[in-house]
Amino acid sequence: MKTQPSPRRATRQAARQAQRQAQRPWRKKRTMLKAPPRHAAVLEGLERIHRYAAGVDVGATQNFVCVPAHSVQQGQPTVRAFGVFNAELDATVEWLKACRIRTVAMEATGIYWMALYEKLEAAGLEVVLVEPSSVKQVPGRKSDVLDCQWLQQLHTYGLLRGSFRPTAPMRRLRVLTRQRAELVQSAATSQQWMEKALVPMNLQLHLVVSDVVGATGLRILEAILAGERDPRALVRLRDVRCSKSTEAQMEAALTGHYTEEGLFVLRQSLQAWKFYQKQLAVCDKQIERVLVELPTACARPQRPVPAKPVPVAAEAVAKKKKPAGGNNALSIDLKKLGEQLMRICGVDLTAVCGLNLLSVLMLVAEIGVEMSRWPSAKAFCSWLGLCPGTRISGGKVLSRRTRRVVNRASVILRVAALAVGRTETWLGRFYRRKKAQLGAPKANTATARKLACVIYHMLKYGEDYVALDVEAYERQAREHRLRYLRREAKKMGMELIEKKQEA
Repeated sequence: MKTQPSPRRATRQAARQAQRQAQRPWRKKRTMLKAPPRHAAVLEGLERIHRYAAGVDVGATQNFVCVPAHSVQQGQPTVRAFGVFNAELDATVEWLKACRIRTVAMEATGIYWMALYEKLEAAGLEVVLVEPSSVKQVPGRKSDVLDCQWLQQLHTYGLLRGSFRPTAPMRRLRVLTRQRAELVQSAATSQQWMEKALVPMNLQLHLVVSDVVGATGLRILEAILAGERDPRALVRLRDVRCSKSTEAQMEAALTGHYTEEGLFVLRQSLQAWKFYQKQLAVCDKQIERVLVELPTACARPQRPVPAKPVPVAAEAVAKKKKPAGGNNALSIDLKKLGEQLMRICGVDLTAVCGLNLLSVLMLVAEIGVEMSRWPSAKAFCSWLGLCPGTRISGGKVLSRRTRRVVNRASVILRVAALAVGRTETWLGRFYRRKKAQLGAPKANTATARKLACVIYHMLKYGEDYVALDVEAYERQAREHRLRYLRREAKKMGMELIEKKQEA
């Protein structure tokens, strides 16, 4: 129990406190003031482009929706919280319709926005999907309520830019192609598990065969799991075309000590790999059905054909592309697949050096065939993240590093650029020239940008791919370098004189 201080002691404490206050009069007693409620700042002096715009902060369990004040009755809240179940998503759409909302801005938060996006799009509302990186630097967003208010206000003034969203048929194809890529990755993981199970038993199969899950590798693995332990009997299962190693080397690599747990892991990994191969075949059949339902490419405006087309040297034309092989190859009739892609695109994209049927299929699923979404080829390359940055301050270039984006289409083009660099085409010469100047990574980005420009013009104008003459390209590159050298010599007060070669 707390006792009260004596009167004399209380008097002494009050005297000491008064003395300290007299010595330090600037010290005042602190008082806790209740902070006023914060609201999103009002942007004065800007024109309201979308008067009936709403903002949605998407979450895993709740969606916060903000509408303008003039769209609700006086005294009614402008911000409401809705759940994520189907009935509550329908209630969200009905409330937005009752508030006469015409356009909605939402932040792309994981995959939680997809269900609400489909509902809003089906209701006839314009939906602007905003990248989180474009609004994360906005100050004052400390809660979900303020977040949706900021989105609503910025969208009202037209300060938000929507992300690319393909049409509904293309979205179906994109889901399947991405699922196929996930299955391929899972199959590759199972293959790595098989190799990891073999090495502790000192079975170095991956060192003597080019592919563990190839024809030779699968026969040897099946024999090992069936109980075969003789290295000579395992070597006889090799294919006649297997030339990576000799029979003696294979026999030495297949001599090891077998353990029960290692064989158990090997068996499960091989079964998982076979399961994913079956799933790939089923996914390919579904992709084939979706391709038939995609609309045919509409007629595009033709650009004027030049009077003198550039000739193509016979030795510069790339070799005929072979169909992609291996265990992850498409299980669809390649001839029918090529015809379907030609019908959907209107042009033959496989004619472009470095692209095959699988890469074209995945590329079309990611970007679609309507190039009107991007006003120019430069805008298309910028969306892909293949353009150099322009960070300039005070006339000084701070950085020209490429903007980092997560774009699957860009990855496809970068992989194709590596294949292009090994060809004797004008694109291959361009890759090797840039590699000598800037290095391999920048040369890969520059070549991928060239491929993006070619694909953009082919899809937008319906043009066929025409390979440039290698000699003409080299002559053009030489003239470009000469102009640069003359310009640099003129800056230094000199003159560049061409030396005539003697006969």
